Amino acid sequence: MAQEVRGVIAGGKDQQVRVETIVVPDPGPGEAVVQIQACGVCHTDLHYKQGGIGDDFPFLLGHEAAGVVEAVGEGVTDVAPGDFVVLNWRAVCGRCRACLRGRPWYCFDTHNAGQRMTLTDGTELSPALGIGAFAEKTLVAAGQCTKVDPAVSPRVAGLLGCGVMAGIGAAINTGNVGRGDTVAVIGCGGVGDAAVMGSRLAGAARIIAVDIDDRKLETARGMGATHMVNSRETDPVEAVRELTGGFGADVVIEAVGRPETYAQAFYARDLAGTVVLVGVPTPEMKLELPLLDVFGRGGSLKSSWYGDCLPSRDFPMLIDLHLQGRLDLDAFVTETIGLADVEKAFARMHQGDVLRSVVVL
Repeated sequence: MAQEVRGVIAGGKDQQVRVETIVVPDPGPGEAVVQIQACGVCHTDLHYKQGGIGDDFPFLLGHEAAGVVEAVGEGVTDVAPGDFVVLNWRAVCGRCRACLRGRPWYCFDTHNAGQRMTLTDGTELSPALGIGAFAEKTLVAAGQCTKVDPAVSPRVAGLLGCGVMAGIGAAINTGNVGRGDTVAVIGCGGVGDAAVMGSRLAGAARIIAVDIDDRKLETARGMGATHMVNSRETDPVEAVRELTGGFGADVVIEAVGRPETYAQAFYARDLAGTVVLVGVPTPEMKLELPLLDVFGRGGSLKSSWYGDCLPSRDFPMLIDLHLQGRLDLDAFVTETIGLADVEKAFARMHQGDVLRSVVVL
């Protein structure tokens, strides 16, 4: 039978979010109901609230989540009730041309649950990134559930569902950072700091953090950055070159998503180096670069969507590294809050006061 639970709703553009009763249906074929234990407050949720991702209000917010599978629908075999899972927003199909070529992280036909959760009056909800996890329970496609070691704390496991995975994956999967490489990370929010941590994990010899906020630079230092550059005070391209023998970094990860910072990343890389765009631009942004420079500098210009991750491969591996003490996911958690505190968490995020607020249920 359908269940009534509490969830955080964005009712309209720029309206304050509110906690409402939502109706979660029984899982249909290929679906699962998950009891949420923790969910990070991500900037993407704020974009939903502001109408920056669409106008299909009301939205059920939240997507960086971990919890326990409560029930599964017909045909589900990969997870079962009682499994501890991290939710992901790209359930691969296994049938599209990318999957059939052995590149499922590029899946062109990812999917979500077919049924909709609703308000008690029947109004259909749009779950953020197909998840909607600022709720006591949520309905997802079973492929959005990735089973991991239950020894891990839910408050850190859920962060792999979006921002931390995006940053670590940008370094390891997309940028192919290797032992002895020099890396520059432009933008030291949650995703940028995860890219710093991923670069350290991959064995980078020098990791240069670039930001306009000294507080964020100090946080990046704690994540593994070896050098800090305040780009409000210093030309970041010149600074990166000076720190790399005049050559530029082997890999530059742009975690802001703006044309001006992308141009900095482009010119701060070594010849034949790699630029990785993991910051998310807005639709109106345009990039202009001399085509001769694009040709003459060689190398690779890549975008990294969700860190080019394959959840079934990457989530368990990163959780194991955390449990071994080799990946400090706890460093990303600034505070734990309740469902009623999400609006305040958005304000603190906007002010740059937190790395991650995590809703704990």
